[in-house]
Amino acid sequence: MGPALRKFVLTAHVASSVGWLGAVVAFFALAVVGLKGVASSYFAMNVIGLWVIVPMSIGSILTGLVHSLGTDWGLVRHWWVLSKFVLALGATVLLLLHQFTAVSEAARRAGAGVPVGRVGVQLAGDSTLALLVLLVATTLSVYKPWGKTRFVDPRAPTPMGVKVLASVVAVIGLLAFAAMHLAGAHGH
Repeated sequence: MGPALRKFVLTAHVASSVGWLGAVVAFFALAVVGLKGVASSYFAMNVIGLWVIVPMSIGSILTGLVHSLGTDWGLVRHWWVLSKFVLALGATVLLLLHQFTAVSEAARRAGAGVPVGRVGVQLAGDSTLALLVLLVATTLSVYKPWGKTRFVDPRAPTPMGVKVLASVVAVIGLLAFAAMHLAGAHGH
């Protein structure tokens, strides 16, 4: 990639990533307001999710992928790049599942005048976790920890930070899966 294209792609990546983070902050604020009984917040959350968070997350993944593959950073050369990509991909998959289940359900219930109940608590918790994941990804971008992967240097050990991050992501993924399963099995 030439310098002008590289800067354009990087700018698009930073803009979509910052947009994703900002929209999740707004979503979290609305989730807290929703817990206080303001039903209209669930309509706003649905709109923000569909028209801002989902497009920004997909834009962040695509521009990050193009930037990593088009520059010396590479997708699998550095642990921080690979970790960010895996976090963003996992977060987007969970976001899509979440958007078309819990968020749309909360908006539907609020529109029908039915109490949102545990779905509101789930949305506040999920948005808190989303903020945490996005802040970890931001931190990885700034600090660029852990060096090169085994794809570049087969003798390089897997850093403890990568192992801890992978373990935390796996545990959160399992807990999220279990919570969604239990919520579905016992109603909202």
